[in-house]
Amino acid sequence: MLALKKKREAEKKKAEEEAKAAVAAPSVSAPSESTEEGGGQVSLFGIGGQKKTKKGESSATKKTPGEIRIQKDIGELDGGKVAEVTFPKPNDLTSFNVSITPDTGYWKGARYEFEFKVPAHYPHSPPKVECKTSIYHPNIDLQGKVCLNILREDWRPVLDINAVIYGLIYLFYEPNPDDPLNHEAADLFRKDIQSFERLVNRTLRGGTLDGVTFERLV
Repeated sequence: MLALKKKREAEKKKAEEEAKAAVAAPSVSAPSESTEEGGGQVSLFGIGGQKKTKKGESSATKKTPGEIRIQKDIGELDGGKVAEVTFPKPNDLTSFNVSITPDTGYWKGARYEFEFKVPAHYPHSPPKVECKTSIYHPNIDLQGKVCLNILREDWRPVLDINAVIYGLIYLFYEPNPDDPLNHEAADLFRKDIQSFERLVNRTLRGGTLDGVTFERLV
């Protein structure tokens, strides 16, 4: 019994000395552990180690509330067969492209590329949207600027990226000549819809209009 007691005291003393040595040497970090979220590095001693993080995230790249909101929005995207979202830089959710191919209307079958830039203070400010494909449209000018009310005065933080994509799709189905960017196209749409349709078809086949060269889309 005495020998067993001495042995346990010796083991206890050795364990205490090892613990003191570990605390005194902060440059030695504990092996990495997987957190509940997985993948983050954890220091068991709280000295010289990394803060507990979510998967794929370090303390140096902690997400802002805006980035967290964007991530949520992206996870809920649903443009159906009409819209497709792509990320040129997979690690950057604030910059992405949306391709819209209307399945009805004047621009049916043509594919239009839109570039989205999400500001740092999103969702308190709307994303910036630019049409990268030349189009003859009352609400999109020949420089690619887009006139959509929820991108301006009607934006609210409760709105999301999906709402903007749906709004863009709706512009192809129901152009709004009463709130135009391309005033010539809007005037023609109001006064002579058949001539408007002919000009749209002409631009879809390629060619030049008002000094702008249009890509052949159909």
